[in-house]
Amino acid sequence: MKRVFFILAAVVAFSLAVQGGVVRLAILSDVHVTPGNANEGQLREAVAEINATDVDAVMMTGDLTNEGSDEQLTNVKGILDGISHPLYVIPGNHENNWSQSACKTFNDLWGSDRFVFTVDQLVVVGMNCGPFMKMGDGHIKQEDLLWLDSILNVMVKPGMKVLSVNHYPILDDLDNYRAYVDILKKYPVITHQCGHYHRWRQYETDGINGVMVRALDMGGGNYGYTLMTIDLDREWIYVYNKVIGKEPEQVYAYHINLDYDTPRMPQNQQTVPAGFNIQRVVADNASIFTRVGLDDKNIYFGNSLGYCKAVDKQTGAQRWQYKTGAMLFSRPAVDGKYVVLPTSDKRLVWIDKQTGRAKWQYDADGPYVADGVVKDGVLYQGGYKTFQAWDVKHHRLLWQYNDINNYCQAAPVIDGRDVIFGAWDTKLRSLDRRTGTLRWQWDNGKTANLYSPGNVVPVVTADHVVIVAPDRVSTCLNRSTGEQLWREKNDNKVRESLGLSVDGKVAYAKTMDGELIAMSTGDKYELLWKVDLGFGYEHAPCIVLEHDGFIYCGSRRGMLAVVNAATHELVFTYQLGTSEVNGFEVDNRGDIYCSLIEGTIWRVFRH
Repeated sequence: MKRVFFILAAVVAFSLAVQGGVVRLAILSDVHVTPGNANEGQLREAVAEINATDVDAVMMTGDLTNEGSDEQLTNVKGILDGISHPLYVIPGNHENNWSQSACKTFNDLWGSDRFVFTVDQLVVVGMNCGPFMKMGDGHIKQEDLLWLDSILNVMVKPGMKVLSVNHYPILDDLDNYRAYVDILKKYPVITHQCGHYHRWRQYETDGINGVMVRALDMGGGNYGYTLMTIDLDREWIYVYNKVIGKEPEQVYAYHINLDYDTPRMPQNQQTVPAGFNIQRVVADNASIFTRVGLDDKNIYFGNSLGYCKAVDKQTGAQRWQYKTGAMLFSRPAVDGKYVVLPTSDKRLVWIDKQTGRAKWQYDADGPYVADGVVKDGVLYQGGYKTFQAWDVKHHRLLWQYNDINNYCQAAPVIDGRDVIFGAWDTKLRSLDRRTGTLRWQWDNGKTANLYSPGNVVPVVTADHVVIVAPDRVSTCLNRSTGEQLWREKNDNKVRESLGLSVDGKVAYAKTMDGELIAMSTGDKYELLWKVDLGFGYEHAPCIVLEHDGFIYCGSRRGMLAVVNAATHELVFTYQLGTSEVNGFEVDNRGDIYCSLIEGTIWRVFRH
């Protein structure tokens, strides 16, 4: 269904809309405040102006800061606390993706990352939409989708309307926007409001109107915010551009229309080639941001509600669960007697594998979001500004390396005497496995943390180390010295997805164009071959796995691609879901397991 929107350029006094059945909102979005920057002063001006109006409520719809640090969040909260009207706040990608506290400080400061309130006959509901602690598309957590449906079912009475709010639009920006829209269409949603793009735009999804609003800073000295008037009686919505110090200018006006489009038809059943089997083992009630841990009997994983769970590998039946205080981002590290759980509420917890009960814990100075590796009874675990080696059986700290200026995220490689890992402080490091002393460190010459090799598992051979990173460059180093042997930037646009061939001669990298490339791990760069995986635009930092003659790749939108390692041909693709594949693990039977952010775990097997 297509409808015509009315775009008005005339200046209309916002105060003229005051009447019965009218809801007036002030909307701040994408303010990007760091202490002392120009936006800080302009936000204070905006707050003063908003306080002088008689709006019913104020919404802050994400990107309060630039890096989501505790200092930046505390600073901007001090400014927003000066608002005299009811205030409702959700985070944006800048609070979620580069969070010093692994998304915990926002909730500590504002109480929650979602809100719901009513004004007159209008229910306003807003939720966090990620992405959470790694490169990815927006995502509504599974528990938030369930909450949305349940809360609207209770609060929406006959004659009431709903305004939906996120940082992202209900478009392809959200990996599970279809599930989100299907819930919204059950209720009288008059519009969906978002920010993120720093521009004005109207659009329509399945008949639901959407509007993107301005950022605080639109460039050229244009600082301001958005005013919205919702006339429930006449069923019209008016959106105003409010430049600081000037009269509001009406940008959009559109009629409330609740005639939504026909629901989507179900997808066709998928098939896989002979010899392959794919089985969904787990469908959790929350989102999963961790890779999985495996032993002979169980799968271990963490979810966005803070639970670490053990489930039966074959049936998916839950054996136990352990509750932490915040979302989990690290794979549980599995050893003989214990699962060691790195938590984002700053702990390492030793959990008994049989009972699920905590036996011991270590309290750290910062959150854990990195995957640890257990080898020969020792856990090698990256943390916030630190890297540690632990005797798992006796929960004894063997050594600790502290000269890191940000957090670790990807799993380290433990090989011979070396521990090799990256961090979000621009550095790749090699430590002595026995003592934790620095053997060498390397960086790409850039000072920006966002170009770090922070979320890539290095490819390590007898003589070389190969990495890819958000700077879109492939780099090979001498394993003994850290000397840079080659650095190749080309049209392949690699990012953070990497893997090693079984024979150690080939590094596999997934490109941002959805291709798989094969590079030599030798002294000189050599592109051996490439194949289109059918992913399209791609950025998921999912490892590439070669196993039993096949190469496995996962996409940002839940697609599995399998390539023949000998012929380099794409064997098949399979749509596991709609959200990012977190990573692959192989158990002692040769079965492959992977988790998806939407809360599912899949088993791929060939026997």
